[in-house]
Amino acid sequence: MTTSFITSHRVSLIAATVSWALSPFSGHASTQFDPAHTPTAVMKATSIQIEHWQTEQDSDLDAYFASEKLDGIRAIWTGDRLITRQGNPLYPPAWFTASLPCHVTVEGELWLGRGQFQHLSHIVLDDTPNETQWRNVRFMLFDAPSAAGTFSQRLAVLKHITQHVDPAVVKLIEQRTLTDADTLETWLKNIERNGGEGIMLHRKDNPYFNGRSAGVLKVKSYQDDEAIVTGYEPGKGKYAGLMGAVWVVTADNIRFKIGSGFRDYDRANPPAVGSIIQYRFNGYTQSGKPRFARYIRPRHSPDS
Repeated sequence: MTTSFITSHRVSLIAATVSWALSPFSGHASTQFDPAHTPTAVMKATSIQIEHWQTEQDSDLDAYFASEKLDGIRAIWTGDRLITRQGNPLYPPAWFTASLPCHVTVEGELWLGRGQFQHLSHIVLDDTPNETQWRNVRFMLFDAPSAAGTFSQRLAVLKHITQHVDPAVVKLIEQRTLTDADTLETWLKNIERNGGEGIMLHRKDNPYFNGRSAGVLKVKSYQDDEAIVTGYEPGKGKYAGLMGAVWVVTADNIRFKIGSGFRDYDRANPPAVGSIIQYRFNGYTQSGKPRFARYIRPRHSPDS
C-alpha cells in the first residue's frame, strides 16, 4: 500500500470540507428560478424505488410525464454558451451550438447512448473538442428553465425550439403519459434489461425552481446517490497494496465506507479525496446508513 492511499482523517476532512463548499451539495434552500443566476439555479430530482411508488405514491400517474433517464452528462445552454450544472464551461465545436436558440436557457443530457458514460465523459469534458467524436453526441433536452409556467408549458416551448434546430445535434427527450403502476414497472424493467438507468417522472404542473423537487422523481429498481470521498482504507489479501475501501460523507452528513463495486483499475487509481462519486445501495440500516453500498463511478455532473 503506497503512502498516497493512506490519507489521514485530518487531511481528508479538510479536503472534503473545501470540496463541500464548492460542490452542488452546499446550499439546499429552494428558490424560484432566476435567469440572471444561470447556471447554478437548477432543479434536482428525488430518487425513489419502484416499490416505493407502488406502495406509497398516489396512483395518479397521468399527472406526470414519464421519460427514460439517460446515462449522460447534464448540461445547460444559457443562450450563448454550454456549461455543466456546476457552471463549468464545456467546449463543443462551434457547429454543435450553432443552431441552439439565443437568449433562451435550455437544459438536457449530453448523450452517446446506453452504457457509454465513460466514453462520453472523455469527449465532452476535454478542453480541446474532437470534431469527429462530437458528431456522435446528442443534446437531449428535457426542460427550459427560463420559460415561465408549468412543466407542460415549458415542454411546449421545447417542442417549438426543436422544430428549428439540427435534429442530428439536438433532440427532445420523449415524454409519455402512463396510466398505471404496472405499465411503469414493465417499462422500467425493459429499460434496465437493455442497459438503461431508469425512468424520470415529472409532474405536469411543476414549476421550475432551484433545489430538490418532489415533483421530479427518479425511479429505479435500486437506489443510488452521490457522496464526497474523505479518505481510504488499505486493501488486504488479494488487494494488498491497493485501495481496499473509500470513506465518504453524504449531503446529509452521513459518514460510511464503500468497499465493493471497484475494478482493479479503480483500486490502483482510487477516486481523489474531495471528489464526488456515485454509489448504489438497497435501503438504509437502523442507524441511517446506506445498506450494501457499492461504487458505480466518479460523478462529473451530480444528479445528471
